[in-house]
Amino acid sequence: MSLFDLPLDELRTYRSASDEPEDFDAFWSKTLDESRSHDLDARFEPRTDTGLSTVDVYDVTFAGFGGHPVKGWLVLPAGTTRPLPVIVEFLGYGGGRGLPHSHLLWASAGFAHFVMDTRGQGSTWAPGETADPVGSAPSFPGYMTRGIEDPETYYYRRVFTDAVRAVEAARSHPLTDARRTAVIGESQGGGTTLAVGGLVPDLVAIAPDVPFLCDYPRALTVTDRSPYREIGNYLKTHRGRTEQVRATLSYFDGVHFAARGRVPALFSVALEDRTCPPSTVFAAFNAYAHADKEIEVYHFNDHEGGGPFQQAAQLGWLPGKLLA
Repeated sequence: MSLFDLPLDELRTYRSASDEPEDFDAFWSKTLDESRSHDLDARFEPRTDTGLSTVDVYDVTFAGFGGHPVKGWLVLPAGTTRPLPVIVEFLGYGGGRGLPHSHLLWASAGFAHFVMDTRGQGSTWAPGETADPVGSAPSFPGYMTRGIEDPETYYYRRVFTDAVRAVEAARSHPLTDARRTAVIGESQGGGTTLAVGGLVPDLVAIAPDVPFLCDYPRALTVTDRSPYREIGNYLKTHRGRTEQVRATLSYFDGVHFAARGRVPALFSVALEDRTCPPSTVFAAFNAYAHADKEIEVYHFNDHEGGGPFQQAAQLGWLPGKLLA
């Protein structure tokens, strides 16, 4: 594979053509207010059957969008007795929370680690246990076009709301320090991280890794790889709905959430990434409002990005923010 997007020097100045809706903030304020009308009802059940001795694991359930139950894991260093800074993680497209032993990194580094299951997903690379009880109009297989004709019904309205509530659930546990909360995620999780960074005002840091769900106007025309291609395939059949779909997507574009970034951020991008094209990642990075921002560039990688090298970068960066 070779480079297919803009040269790196142009990427560093690239700006998205995505138009921000005039009622963007009002839409999300209303959405979150409606969600918070439901009791968070965060429940943490200790799991003693994991076979793990270096961590304590809690099976979490909390009320997300519409009061719907959402699952998660809370993983703590074994024997934790005092509140710890907490890292909330959102997952990549198609996967679920999986099993506890898949989430040992951040507890091993001395932090509380909350992993949110993604509603309706969890049947590709890792199993999930959270249903999405909301129906939708006709859609292309996958998640990208569910309810896409109206922001009120779009699938990611539910996911991003779940994610904000996940932060609230993580902070509700007595062994997490709510004042020191960071959010992280890769791909879809990176896009969700940007959304939460724009919607939750009192985080201390975010780390979106090769983020998805950014700069839809360019993504839909520069790559033919799924999941973005799901939208193209939908419009291929539903001719004449392009502007309607673009209007919906503008409420969920990571570029607009990035413009509301309030805390330090560590991004990553892969220059051969045809799933989340580098221009779409730089669109969010360049729009990110906080001055303390960095981006790790992986020149010869596709969507796997930096993998363990990016985890090492996060391990070197996040503690300085969470423990300051």
